[in-house]
Amino acid sequence: MSFLGVEQSLTGRRWVGPSVELERASEMMAQQTSLPRAVCQVLARRGVPAMEAKGFLAPTLKELLPDPRGMKDMEVAATRFLQAVQRNERIAVFADYDVDGGSSAALLLVWLRQMGLQATLYVPDRIDEGYGPNVPAMQELATRHDLIICVDCGTLSHEPIAAAKDADVIVLDHHLGGETLPDCVAVVNPNRQDESGDLGYLCAAGVVFLMLVEAGRQLREARAKGPDLMALLDLVALATVADVAPLIEANRALVRQGLKVMAQRHRPGLVALSDVSRMDAAPSSYHLGFLLGPRVNAGGRIGQADLGARLLSTESMVEAEALAQRLDELNTERREIENTVRAAALEQAEQRGLEAPLVWAAADGWHPGVVGIVASRLKEAANRPAIVIGFDGDEGKGSGRSVSGVDLGASIQRLAAEGLLVKGGGHKMAAGLTVMRDKLEPAMERLSELLAKQGASQGGPADLKLDGALMPKAATVDLIEQIEQAGPFGAGAPAPRFALPGLQVRFAKRVGDSHLKLSLSDGMSGGLDAIAFGAFDGPLGERLSNHGGARFHFAGRLEINTWGGRQSVQLRLEDAADVGND
Repeated sequence: MSFLGVEQSLTGRRWVGPSVELERASEMMAQQTSLPRAVCQVLARRGVPAMEAKGFLAPTLKELLPDPRGMKDMEVAATRFLQAVQRNERIAVFADYDVDGGSSAALLLVWLRQMGLQATLYVPDRIDEGYGPNVPAMQELATRHDLIICVDCGTLSHEPIAAAKDADVIVLDHHLGGETLPDCVAVVNPNRQDESGDLGYLCAAGVVFLMLVEAGRQLREARAKGPDLMALLDLVALATVADVAPLIEANRALVRQGLKVMAQRHRPGLVALSDVSRMDAAPSSYHLGFLLGPRVNAGGRIGQADLGARLLSTESMVEAEALAQRLDELNTERREIENTVRAAALEQAEQRGLEAPLVWAAADGWHPGVVGIVASRLKEAANRPAIVIGFDGDEGKGSGRSVSGVDLGASIQRLAAEGLLVKGGGHKMAAGLTVMRDKLEPAMERLSELLAKQGASQGGPADLKLDGALMPKAATVDLIEQIEQAGPFGAGAPAPRFALPGLQVRFAKRVGDSHLKLSLSDGMSGGLDAIAFGAFDGPLGERLSNHGGARFHFAGRLEINTWGGRQSVQLRLEDAADVGND
């Protein structure tokens, strides 16, 4: 049954509210805890029992951080790592070119610097070398280093790691593992096939942080002291959010604490990046995912691959400002490239049909640095798994994004095992692949079959899930602050969405190219402001601008807007529905 009777909103979606069971649970929780009903609705949706509600709102690392020794090879990895430190060995860090790889590398580089060692950073070029360790790079690094640490990569890199004959190799990763592991000192990865999977939600930076926790434990056992790990949590938080790791269990505490560390503005790279991003509020998961993350990623996508890791690890404010400015410029360039590829890919996918279990597009010359972002846009448009591939000659490099409940990474790995791909792998929600032109059609057909078996064809416009309804007067700054305590919000922990029923548009103004700013009223003494980003890219902008005095149900996320030192509640509007035509 639809919420507020909205079967088809202005954006074509059905609104779905909390079930009868969730309503009962939230009501009982409100009675037992004296928490606001809206907060209890959010907690009930997360499956939090009433007796655990207040503890859930104040997560601590002490309670939630797992024992690092619960992961295979962890003790061995930390012991070899400390051995290299104590012997003053030459250490190289081989990192992936995305935010998770850059943050993971920065964690090690900063920690080692505080212990008096300068490690070598190596980040492969996306176009020339591709993802992960490669034979020439590993051979060359092994001739000049005693220990190579691969972060956010390496689990499937059997041949390149074997080529590093003159050095020891440690892998700290989180990508899906194969049937066998590379022959090296240690492979610490919660997604190894012989792991329980209990910590599979961690990103690579989370794995690296746990290794540093174990290293700290071993140092204390030897009555020695290591760097302050809490001060490194801003890097873990950035990676966790930007890599779209689910914000559950330990990740909640890591991100919550990391945001507090970031707010202290001690890390030059993040200070410079925040300033160039025009961040004017205390950092939140939104800022990490939509302002900082894309800029750190821009270097690996279309520029110099190591810019992000260098920015995050530098001690120099001057260098940080220069790197942040360059990444901001690259991000602007990336958006322009992305828009061109997105338009062409969407047109091609629409011609092929958006109702299949897999939505895909491929063409010559599409920049490999933006195919992942464009795949994400196709996934959002069709609510189905999407693949976008750019060809250079006969070889195509692509990236995919999935929907909840459909494991794309495992299906991509199976295609590689069947010989339809040159290589491929990833996570449940995202994957990368390399395919030859003559295998493109059969590979996509086979992938579509595999995804259909997981229910990928049951798409269509996604329902808009709502936590409940609020009247404007109830949407206070105090309430929003209490709701925020149930966060941080992001992947695996969607930000709460509420409906505000039966309101009128008092004022509407177009802002920028496609945004709409609104003032809403209940016709009495209650009202609030709203902002609808990209409203004129769809039907919302035109309909709400020409409202004719009609009443609408509005839906979106409530947030605190700070302006001139004053705080007020603002609705980040996502959808609306005509009251008279529910």
